Amino acid sequence: MTREKSLVKIKKSKNLNTLFGLPAKSYTDENFWEKECETVFNNNWLFVGFAHELEKSGDLIPIVIANKPILLVRNTDNEIRAFHNVCSHRCLKLVDEKKNVGKIIRCPYHAWSYDLDGKLKAAPHIGGTNNHKPKGFIFSDHGLKPIRIHVWHDWIFINLNGKAKNFEEYAKPLINKFHDVDLTKLKYVATLDFGKIKTNWKFLIENFIEPYHVQFVHKTTTNQPLKDHYTIVDGVCYGSGVNVDKEDDKNDNALSVTSKYLSLFPNFIIGTYFPNQIGVYLNVPLSPNITTQKRIIYTTDNKVMKKKEVNSIKKIWWSVHKEDHEMCERLQEGRSSPASNNGGLLSPYWEKGVQKFQKLIIENAMKYSNSTKGKKNV
Repeated sequence: MTREKSLVKIKKSKNLNTLFGLPAKSYTDENFWEKECETVFNNNWLFVGFAHELEKSGDLIPIVIANKPILLVRNTDNEIRAFHNVCSHRCLKLVDEKKNVGKIIRCPYHAWSYDLDGKLKAAPHIGGTNNHKPKGFIFSDHGLKPIRIHVWHDWIFINLNGKAKNFEEYAKPLINKFHDVDLTKLKYVATLDFGKIKTNWKFLIENFIEPYHVQFVHKTTTNQPLKDHYTIVDGVCYGSGVNVDKEDDKNDNALSVTSKYLSLFPNFIIGTYFPNQIGVYLNVPLSPNITTQKRIIYTTDNKVMKKKEVNSIKKIWWSVHKEDHEMCERLQEGRSSPASNNGGLLSPYWEKGVQKFQKLIIENAMKYSNSTKGKKNV
C-alpha cells in the first residue's frame, strides 16, 4: 500500500451502524496537507472573501490559501478580479497588506507595474538605463497570472486550476436551498473576526454541519433540542436543520429559532436563521493545525437592525463560536493520540453530512495519489 493511500484509508466495519471517520493523519500530517492543497483546494470552487470588503476601485486584499499567495482587487469596471500575488519579473509577492492601490499595482522591488486587470504597464529600465521598452519584449505576455473567479452575491469563490464545473452548476444543490430567500436583498450587519484557531479546517466544517453536539456544547447559548433537528445531504452540499415550536426573533438570551446549517464543498458555510438573519463563515486553512475564521452577519429583505439588537446577536454568536472553537481545538489535540489512528466513530444518523464531507476529501486525495502513482515521492 502506498503512503498516499494509507493516509486516506478509512477503517471499514461489518456492522452497518458503525462508521469510522478519517484517520488522524488526515488532520495532522504535512504530506496530507500538501495533497489537500493540490486537490481539494485546487480542483473545486474555494471560498476566499467578501465582495463588500472591496468597496472601491483599487481596493485590494492579499490572501494566502492552499499555500498560495493570491490577491483580490476591484477594477475600474467595478468587477472583482483574482490573480496570483506574484510579480512576473522575479516572482516577488506583490502586496502584503489590504489597501487601495489607486489604478496601479506596483512591485516594490523593481517597480514593475500592472493595471487593475493585471496587464503589465511598466518595466522600468529592463533593457538598460532609460530603455523601458526593448525590442522583442512583449508587455502583453508578462501580465499577472489570472485566477478563475465567481462572485455569488457577496461571496467570492476561486477555482485555482480552472477546471471546475461552471459555478452555478457546481453549487446548484446549495443554491436550490435558497429558493425562498431573496439573496439580492441582503444587508450587512456585523463582522466577527476570530483570527487564528488551533485546529484543522475540516474540524470547523464538520462541527458546523452536524447537530449532534448542539444540546451538549451549547446548552446555555442555544435552545434547539436534538429531537427537532434533521440532516441534509445533497451532492457537494450537506448540513443540518432544526424546526423549533416557538421562535425567539428578538435574540434575547439564547438562540432559539428555526435554522439551517449548510456547507458547500470544500470550505463555504452558511447559516439561515428565522425570520431574517444569515451568517456566512470564511474558513481559511493556513496549515494542518491552524485555520482563520471570520463570520459575517446579514439580514434579509433589507431589514435594518437597531444597535441594541446588533450587539445582542454579536454577543450570542461570539459565545456560540467560542464554545465550538474549544471543541475543535480539543479534537485537534486528540489526533496526537494513537487511540485516534482509526479515526473515531461517526453517528450513522446525526453525522451523515460529516460522512459525505469526508468521502469528498478522500475522493479528492485519491486523485492526487493516482496522478503521482509511479512517481518518486519528493
